[in-house]
Amino acid sequence: MDHHQEQLAECPSSLSGLDLPLPPLLQTGHMVRPAAANTLCQRHPATPHSEGTSTGRDGGHTRLLKCKGIMHHDVVYSNNPLVFIQMVSLANEVQSFHLEKKQEVSSFSKSPVVGGLSQEPSLYDMIAYSYCYVGIMTGPFFRFQTYVDWLRQPSSLDLPGWVPCMLRLRLVPVYGALFLTANMYFPLAYVRTEEFLEHHFFFRLFYMTVVFFVFRMRFYAAWCGAEAGCISAGLGCYPEGALSKPGGGPTVNYSPDPESPVVYDFKTIQNIDPYNTDFCVKVRHGMRYWNMTVQWWLHHYIYPNSPFKAYALKAGWTMFISAYWHGLHAGYYLSFLTIPLCIAAESAMEASVRAKLGPRGQSAFDWVHWFLKMRAYDYMCMGFVLLKASDTVHYWTSIYFIIHIIALACILFGRLMKGGKRERKKSEKEEKIEGEKKEVKQEDVREKTE
Repeated sequence: MDHHQEQLAECPSSLSGLDLPLPPLLQTGHMVRPAAANTLCQRHPATPHSEGTSTGRDGGHTRLLKCKGIMHHDVVYSNNPLVFIQMVSLANEVQSFHLEKKQEVSSFSKSPVVGGLSQEPSLYDMIAYSYCYVGIMTGPFFRFQTYVDWLRQPSSLDLPGWVPCMLRLRLVPVYGALFLTANMYFPLAYVRTEEFLEHHFFFRLFYMTVVFFVFRMRFYAAWCGAEAGCISAGLGCYPEGALSKPGGGPTVNYSPDPESPVVYDFKTIQNIDPYNTDFCVKVRHGMRYWNMTVQWWLHHYIYPNSPFKAYALKAGWTMFISAYWHGLHAGYYLSFLTIPLCIAAESAMEASVRAKLGPRGQSAFDWVHWFLKMRAYDYMCMGFVLLKASDTVHYWTSIYFIIHIIALACILFGRLMKGGKRERKKSEKEEKIEGEKKEVKQEDVREKTE
């Protein structure tokens, strides 16, 4: 305990350019500040940009603390990035609550919104939700209404727990063993050495595949264990009829039949789908099955509020916010902002090549697509784990920026194919017009001869 307190007291801050110890009172202030600021903001819920204000304010606070060195390993509770997205989600829920109340008053009917708040949360409710012990270290993200439903569960002892918990934990030892073994023989630090560059190109290319494998196994084990913790606590348990989504919770109003047994699921807190992460075909689909609760948050709050209209630009904006949420390391941005390029490439190839193939051709195309999707995630993972821009670019240079080149080549090929298609349509149209003109001339000649 004394050692822990000493580490907290020595956690550096930067005030007026001086390194000063961060006192416990200031740590507490950083813990309470996001919730308190959101409480004040939510007293004026009708402002059109309150959600964006919450996003920028809480995200900026977390990023500032990381940049200044205040966000230490031992004060993870005070500035966990998970709290940031919880506050943004809660601000949106409170705003929706007030808008629904106004609509109910004006229309004299109850709002059809599913999963909305029944009352406005207090500051205590917000702090209790933000620092709930379930998922505080590893996630998953869950909405405030999910938290309230968990506390108000009428028959918590009747909920299924043992079987779904064991099902989620059964592969954790396998993931852990694979992670430790692969990491032992293929350490990430080796990529930064000069000896690594002396190896053959294909070895350097293969190395990113193993690094991403290690990365996946680590998170598979952590997130499956975190989901098991939520299941054992009964968090996120809803009837199957609610059609719950990871992160969002129920999507339809449900009322179980009291005479028939109720079947429950824990989809609300499902954060990872290992099988589909590995074997889905498309880059865009791979994101859906990874960190699923946070993906719901990005899709629900960031993507629809993007300042752009084009899909690729909206995806780029969403990935930029996702990189910002992870931190300030340049590797995050280099990795996440490569995703829209890969999505544009696969869209171009699907439209220009796959659409013209038969069933067998499309099946072969999908296998090649899957292989390139996995290599694209291998490639982007290197930036995510190397963190520094210099290290990331150094490795990408050693494999000649192969994924960037392939993606750009696919986009160019798709454009050329579309251009050729347009030219063919144009020539066919011109030929049709010329043919019609010839027919008219022939008819005129016939009339004159007659």
